[in-house]
Amino acid sequence: MKNKKLKSIFLLSILIVVMFMIVNIFSSYFNIKKTVVNSVVNQNIEAAKSIAASMDTETYKLFLRNPVKNDYYYEVKGYLEDAREKNGALHVYTLLVNNPNVSRAMIVAMSAEEKEEFPIGGICTVPEEQVRMAYFGKIFSTNIISDSIYGDYLTVGVPIKDKTDEIIGYLGIDISADIVNNISDKALRSSISSFVFNGLFVILMVAAFFVLQNWYSRELKKEVGDTEDTYQTELQSLVSSVQSLRHDYSNHIQVVHGLLRLGQTDKALEYLSILAKEIHMIKSIALDVNNPGLSVLLQTKKLAAQNHQIQIEFEVVQDSYSTLTTTDLIKILSNLIDNAIDATTELPEQKRKMKIVCKVDAKHYIFEVANTGNPIRDKDKDLIFKSGYSTKKEQHGKLRGQGLFIVKETVSRYGGEIAITSDNNQTIARVTIPINKGN
Repeated sequence: MKNKKLKSIFLLSILIVVMFMIVNIFSSYFNIKKTVVNSVVNQNIEAAKSIAASMDTETYKLFLRNPVKNDYYYEVKGYLEDAREKNGALHVYTLLVNNPNVSRAMIVAMSAEEKEEFPIGGICTVPEEQVRMAYFGKIFSTNIISDSIYGDYLTVGVPIKDKTDEIIGYLGIDISADIVNNISDKALRSSISSFVFNGLFVILMVAAFFVLQNWYSRELKKEVGDTEDTYQTELQSLVSSVQSLRHDYSNHIQVVHGLLRLGQTDKALEYLSILAKEIHMIKSIALDVNNPGLSVLLQTKKLAAQNHQIQIEFEVVQDSYSTLTTTDLIKILSNLIDNAIDATTELPEQKRKMKIVCKVDAKHYIFEVANTGNPIRDKDKDLIFKSGYSTKKEQHGKLRGQGLFIVKETVSRYGGEIAITSDNNQTIARVTIPINKGN
């Protein structure tokens, strides 16, 4: 069910990315086309200014006095046709703008393919908005105009001024929409690779997100599993200890009951006195520990030690020990304490002693587990942190030599250190971990 949900989310994300790419392409196409139109318009306005500035305005004024096909007409037309060919325009022509609504084309330079010559004074297709701009002496440009005769084109117009700077007409240039479309298409094609790259990048980012999320979920599950295993182990140890105590005291009750039935009251009282001392030893430890995991661990190990008749002492400073995860804190201490219990039980009961220290200085957490027992030989001190190496006797079905290796690996991840000192009196395992260094 979870995998299906993740696949659905992934497919939905891909669909959104594809839709985003499509919208981006269309949006980019219109933006590119608008940019191209503006570029073409600006370019042709400059061209129109140049053509108008170089035009023989005196000859054109003579034509305007008698607007017919005379020498003045053909002289100006020849100039406009030459300008049209050089500029690659659809049409180059002069306009008469003597009212704010309609403009009239006076001399028009057209391509040879256009058979019908535009009449002198014919009404032009320049929109009324642009005609009004020209009427007030402004430069104008149109959007693409659809014409049933000349096709689709856009127009720019600039004033024609004589030597006295008086506006005597307008110079218009029509640019074919094919030019705009061709430039837009080329620009779009050159941008497709960028669109595809951006789309693939987004897809890869989405995929990477899901991969990282999946990895994090696995790591989190593993971490939770490790924590659960650790707590289960400690809980099983606690249950085993309680069961052992229950079994022992069941036997004790039977002994006391038997002595009383036999009338041996003094021996029964003596036996109960010994039991009372043991019960006093099994009282709960009063520790002010601000870490629930650590508190449970110490309570469990206290009971386990007492079940092995080990005198155990605690020196625990109140602290959350938050630099370490609860899992790692328990890995470190449970392995050290278990090793200490194993070593101590090799001694007679009266010599079995342990001390557990958890304290904090200005820069470090300090954990110490001290125990009586046989000293560690010098030749073993350099080997005990290796995986699989153990100084204990092998037991069937029990994996040895992993405890100190796990502790070493865990402590190293936090930039900490572990040291073992051992003599005939006791063995001390000391761990120091920087407070401000994460793993």
